[in-house]
Amino acid sequence: MVETNDNLSDKGKRDLALVEKALNGDQLAYAKLMEMYRESIYYMMLKMVRIEDDAEDLTIEAFGKAFNRLHQYSPSFAFSTWLFKIASNNAIDFIRKKRIKVTSMDTAYVNSDGETVGIDVQSEAKDPEELTMQVEKVKKMREIVQKLKPRYRDLIEKRYFQELTYEEISIEMKLPLGTVKAQLFRARAFLAEMIVHTKDTI
Repeated sequence: MVETNDNLSDKGKRDLALVEKALNGDQLAYAKLMEMYRESIYYMMLKMVRIEDDAEDLTIEAFGKAFNRLHQYSPSFAFSTWLFKIASNNAIDFIRKKRIKVTSMDTAYVNSDGETVGIDVQSEAKDPEELTMQVEKVKKMREIVQKLKPRYRDLIEKRYFQELTYEEISIEMKLPLGTVKAQLFRARAFLAEMIVHTKDTI
């Protein structure tokens, strides 16, 4: 059971109750937490990376990482603050890897709790050892992706290896855009679970 904090706002206490339900296996609690914060996380990601598809991916990743670490959450601060921190750190990692040039990187943004969060991104070139490690990671990831069901494997390959947009995947696979996004969400969830349980490290 998560320790309570009397200093939390009513919203904070509501979130804490949902966190406890989720930790006890209530899938609806996970869905409710995502429903409440998905839009605000998405717009924060969009402000950071400026590309809608990437913002959508990063939003899904943020919730995936938060839910996988839910047992680590401490109510000494609001769940939303913890979630936004995970999302922003993940986006910063993405920006570093993609070497995206984001304007006004020293300009802070304000999260849903009114807290100011700064962004500090440094572009760093990979050395030969890092490049070798990256190649290994991609190789292992491809091996894991091959174990997915065909429809999910195709979606992951098109989105992350071929780097097609959601719209391009929709046209190529003759699927509604909403279906592509929903199935990619499930595919990523299956992939994340497989990575957690694989003996290989990614």
